[in-house]
Amino acid sequence: AVTGKVEARSGGVNENLATGGIEVRAESLRILSESETPPFPIEENSKTKEELRLKYRFLDLRRPDIQRNLMMKSQVATLTRKFFAEEGFLEVETPILGKSTPEGARDYLVPSRVHPGSFYGLPQSPQLFKQILMVAGMEKYFQIARCFRDEDLRADRQPEFTQLDMEMSFIDEDDIMTLTENLIAYVFKNALGKELQVPFGRMTWDDAMDQYGSDKPDLRFGMKLVNMNQALEGTQFKVFKDIIEKGGLVKAINVKGYSAIPRRELDGLVDFVGIYGAKGLAWIIVNEDGSIKSPIAKFFSEEEMKRILETGKAEKGDVLLFVADKNPLVVAAALGALRLEMGKRLNLIDPDKLAFTWVVKFPMFEYSEEEHRYVAMHHPFTSPCDEDVDKLLTDPGHVYAKAYDMVLNGVEIGGGSIRIHDRTVQNKVFEAIGLTDEQAQEKFGFLLNAFEFGAPPHGGLAFGLDRLIMLMAKRPSIRDVIAFPKTQSAVDVMSQAPNIVDEKQMRELHIRSTVVKKEKEE
Repeated sequence: AVTGKVEARSGGVNENLATGGIEVRAESLRILSESETPPFPIEENSKTKEELRLKYRFLDLRRPDIQRNLMMKSQVATLTRKFFAEEGFLEVETPILGKSTPEGARDYLVPSRVHPGSFYGLPQSPQLFKQILMVAGMEKYFQIARCFRDEDLRADRQPEFTQLDMEMSFIDEDDIMTLTENLIAYVFKNALGKELQVPFGRMTWDDAMDQYGSDKPDLRFGMKLVNMNQALEGTQFKVFKDIIEKGGLVKAINVKGYSAIPRRELDGLVDFVGIYGAKGLAWIIVNEDGSIKSPIAKFFSEEEMKRILETGKAEKGDVLLFVADKNPLVVAAALGALRLEMGKRLNLIDPDKLAFTWVVKFPMFEYSEEEHRYVAMHHPFTSPCDEDVDKLLTDPGHVYAKAYDMVLNGVEIGGGSIRIHDRTVQNKVFEAIGLTDEQAQEKFGFLLNAFEFGAPPHGGLAFGLDRLIMLMAKRPSIRDVIAFPKTQSAVDVMSQAPNIVDEKQMRELHIRSTVVKKEKEE
């Protein structure tokens, strides 16, 4: 603590400091608290290894960039509450200790002391309770809710996270999408000073997968996927011919002006697409003089090559990269990821651009090879499109849902759906995913019981608040916008959680660990 006079700096202004134009002529000084030397520099955008920063998170949080992130998060939460209050929404808290209803990621379980052998499940989302609030007549609900999922982590996932949750009655998809567009526009204007153009564009899930190979397409650059099946009709090139005859797909992307790509980089791209299940990568280079360079060119006639180049809009200096597979989802995943990778390598992605879109009309189900049954792509309370209800039990693979995701720069920031409010339709959905009446009652009985007393048509949406702030703050990981995050192995290295508890606590909870404790080395 310093007492003295603040004066203009006598030795010249230091333009690199915010306080570079002043100095304090000290008259007294008192040490309030002694400090050890910090293990790393407390500075903007520290290059210190993340694990060390997270171990000393109380020091890492002093960094100006991290503090700005948390300030923005607080501001966005305040703006959100103001927006929903003005729209007539009620903020209602839902339970953290609830029933385990795993239908997707694993639940975190909490053993009950007073009910031996029973467990609470931490909520993956407030889904069931917010639907019950609609049955209860709340009509407009929102909550900034804590959610928990026991799943493998990555840069934009955490075992516990914050969700901006909302639900409304007597609405349709357009009502929800318009409201949430206005919310995002309001937040971006007041938190970042950016004016967003609403309404956002929309594309179906089928179109997103067909053109971008992803249900969360990054629209900041082009390079769309091109279907080559028609151009290759009648080809004698065995690899492509066999796949097309088996009902598969051959697709390509055109990397404009990259004909000078080194061969070793092309070989590396073969390994890259292999990560996503592709068995290989074919390529055709159109040299600057118009000649063709490709190991597969010899298999095509002059007319076939002309059709291929025209379909791919390949000009002098371009490279066509092909992925083929009998499974269209493999082609989408591999070529979609390759598109993003080439966009990064060629600096085609403008980091300052905000490309919003809605992806709508998702498939209702996806087939699980592991479980040998259809499972809900979103959750089993998503309403099927009206025209597809009759196909729920006869052709579930071609049923589409009233589901919608908001996507920003290739990241899903929010998603929701119109819910099922008709008990007959709900029973058909349960049957389609292989749930018996008894199993459905066991898992979701309290919601189904509520539906017996009249449920209004309703729907909603949830934003991943941490993920949204990550994008607004232009950070590479949501760990940069969470005060006390976990590592990729779900460990808090600062507080050393999770940890071993003593036998007394275990006995009180009527549980026993099967893990053999390692003896401490002397």
